[in-house]
Amino acid sequence: MSQSVSPLAPGATIGILGGGQLGRMLALAAARLGLKTHIYCPDPDSPAFEVTPHKTVTAYDDVEALRRFAETVDVITYEFENVPAMTAETLAALKPLRPGANALAVAQDRLAEKGFLSSKNIPVAAYRAVGSMDDLESAVAALGLPSVLKTTRLGYDGKGQRVLRTAEDLAPAFEALAPHPLVLEAFVPFEKEISVVVARGADGTVRAYDAAENVHRDHILFTSTVPATLAPGLERQAGMIAKAIVIALDYVGVLGVEFFVVPGEGRPSLLVNEIAPRVHNSGHWTEAVCLTDQFEQHVRAIAGWPLGDPRRLADVVMQNLIGDEVEQVPGGIDGDTQPHLYGKAEARPGRKMGHINRIIRP
Repeated sequence: MSQSVSPLAPGATIGILGGGQLGRMLALAAARLGLKTHIYCPDPDSPAFEVTPHKTVTAYDDVEALRRFAETVDVITYEFENVPAMTAETLAALKPLRPGANALAVAQDRLAEKGFLSSKNIPVAAYRAVGSMDDLESAVAALGLPSVLKTTRLGYDGKGQRVLRTAEDLAPAFEALAPHPLVLEAFVPFEKEISVVVARGADGTVRAYDAAENVHRDHILFTSTVPATLAPGLERQAGMIAKAIVIALDYVGVLGVEFFVVPGEGRPSLLVNEIAPRVHNSGHWTEAVCLTDQFEQHVRAIAGWPLGDPRRLADVVMQNLIGDEVEQVPGGIDGDTQPHLYGKAEARPGRKMGHINRIIRP
């Protein structure tokens, strides 16, 4: 259902929950449109604080602080999907929260997410809920080995999961992963991973960016290449699925949809791996080659503005800079490369410090 909203005027303030690099890039995009931002995050060293003077540094469960924060802003959004339910509900009662709390509830729990997608006839890997060792043994009997045991919440970049290859793996994995319940997913013999970043405006307009072909290193996204190398018709199908998801969620804002491309007789097929109700790492390439990048698109959507043009103007490869890889940027960037550093104070192993977009010339 589309919403009838008045667009925010220049000078209005967007509240952002979370002060990481995505919040930082949203604040920068908002500033280009003449909109202010107020960042709410408990970490005093948040990189987003460097790009706006308006900040609240306190816990997400501080109800009085949340109310004061809401009084200073015109609309509220978030840069990560693990916003506590109480935080979302408290703020949604005070100011427009876009995307809504329902999208958070679906995306922050793998069982809820898979149940939602399955209910909309969107293909996902076979799965079973696991609350006990008996459940796990029954799930493995149904899905077979290898399979993947995951936490239902808080997993990212390969954290919160174990691959089960033999019967001896079951008990150690069940004990290592917490909290319970867990979810067991059938192992997917995919040939590649792709993602689609899609946006839905408050008026119901939907626009999708081109699919990106993603390569991971140590379970962390390493590169996103656009255009993706896909069988005819597969990119269109991925875009249609992504659009169906935002419509079904009555979503406002930008959402990332990750897919497995699975080989099959005749042609490959798609399975949705997960959804992310926010701007997405695999969409950073849009900064370099789209008139409207994903950050501006999200700001436009939540501000009630018309969506911008998502068309791609050139081929591009986005590469994450992990840990001390950020040190290659000074003095090492040529004319076809756009760097974006996140202003984090310390380069630690596995920490995303920035990214570079490399234009691919014919």
